[in-house]
Amino acid sequence: MKEELILLSDYCFRSSAEPDFIARLEEEGLIETVMHNHDRCIYQSQLADLELFTRLYYDLSINIEGIDVIHNLLTKMRNMEQELAILRRRLDAEPLCPEDFFDEW
Repeated sequence: MKEELILLSDYCFRSSAEPDFIARLEEEGLIETVMHNHDRCIYQSQLADLELFTRLYYDLSINIEGIDVIHNLLTKMRNMEQELAILRRRLDAEPLCPEDFFDEW
């Protein structure tokens, strides 16, 4: 299944983001662009991140380096939430008995 592409020129027009801003995000590895029919595009799956980065940069005046830190922290937080959900499911599937706590002593 092919993922939908979004023209960066359309995104820049609609969001008032500058193409240089998008290029800097790509240089930092925060987004990945692809060429399609001589136009630079991003995958639909990256749109939410791009919108977040745009709001952080233009609305909150956070620089690219700060955006990178925030992105890394959010990624770590999402991973921890997924790990916690797995652990909770495991606990629900295998309830602990009080004797389990004393086995380690």
